[in-house]
Amino acid sequence: MKRRDFLGTLTAPVAVACTACLAAACSKSSEGGGNNAPQPPSNVNFTINLNSQLTTVGSSLSQSGVIVARLAAANQPSSFVAVQESCTHQGTNINFSAANNQFICPNHGAIFNTSGANVGGQSTAPLKVYTVAVSGTNLTVTG
Repeated sequence: MKRRDFLGTLTAPVAVACTACLAAACSKSSEGGGNNAPQPPSNVNFTINLNSQLTTVGSSLSQSGVIVARLAAANQPSSFVAVQESCTHQGTNINFSAANNQFICPNHGAIFNTSGANVGGQSTAPLKVYTVAVSGTNLTVTG
């Protein structure tokens, strides 16, 4: 068999395989991240000692799949926000930007405000927001 004939016999099966792969890729949902974005943690319940953690405005920490950030100086619930740590696009761990009071995904640039809403980047789904309570110097995150 000549090389040209051999290559001709491969063209149709390769074209069918490529078409099938493209169709499968296009059918995956990009909202909420498709198959790569994990579900936000549920049954979250942990406590943070505000004497030793989150002591300054703009500080943040991650625990149990949740990122908690201090937005203001007072030890009251409105001074803190707690959201899922994984980006809703593809599950990359987000970071808190104190300069902008935003959560930013380093992978594809998704930007979320402190209410969890997407305000830019590839993600269209919001972050899950967790309940924050303060008792004395203890901050409790639940949800």
